[in-house]
Amino acid sequence: MFRNLPPVTKNLLLLNVTLYIVMLVLANQKIYLDNILSTHYFNSVFFEPYQMITHMFMHSKEDFFHILFNMLILVMFGGHLERVWGAKKFFIFYFACGIGALVLYNSIGVWQIMELKPILEATGNSIGDIDYLIREDKLFLTRAASDFNVLVESNIHFGNLNSGILSEMSALKKYVGLNYSSMLGASGALFGVLAGFGVLFPNTQLMLLFPPIPIKAKYLIGGYLAFEVYNSLTQPHDQVAHLAHVGGAIVGIIFILVWRKRDRKNFW
Repeated sequence: MFRNLPPVTKNLLLLNVTLYIVMLVLANQKIYLDNILSTHYFNSVFFEPYQMITHMFMHSKEDFFHILFNMLILVMFGGHLERVWGAKKFFIFYFACGIGALVLYNSIGVWQIMELKPILEATGNSIGDIDYLIREDKLFLTRAASDFNVLVESNIHFGNLNSGILSEMSALKKYVGLNYSSMLGASGALFGVLAGFGVLFPNTQLMLLFPPIPIKAKYLIGGYLAFEVYNSLTQPHDQVAHLAHVGGAIVGIIFILVWRKRDRKNFW
């Protein structure tokens, strides 16, 4: 089966699995590759441009099923799309979905960071100084909110100690947390692949494992995407980037519709 995989799918599979193994090996040496290659919000102090690509090849070391499930989708659905489209078109589609997922996921976090900056500046603190302390890992403990000593030692002060300190400490805690927040995984790109397959081959019969019954792609994939939209609205803090999944699917559907309109001879 591996020899029969088309080239882009095969290389994506190899790269994801290889980096996962390297990450596990380095973690034993206290070198955390996932922290380096995962992506942060665009206006986080830890964001680097290369993360827009590298995050798509990293997976949670605590959850083996994260990479297993993603690679199964890549092989089953991505391989089929590449055979239909060819390597170049699939390559463009895959990375466009991944980056599109990142942009949608980032949009809310970027806005939240922007909203917090004037609140913190109103306390008499310099955002540049706060960002420096975050970058140097000297404000990490403020995520616990109760540790006021670290704030004093870091020369962080508040404008209204009587009535505003709790809300201002909460703002600082949230600002620090958003800067540390990161995303990793190929799921955004692969939700685009799923959505693309569902639009192109809606009546293809897919076999469920549990229970082992056939179901059309439009129902299975459509239901899964609807479930992710629901989760993005109701479970925003469950450590899963549901919004990235939705973003990847949206980009995938847009690409399919545009390509279909341009080339009516071939529905793909």
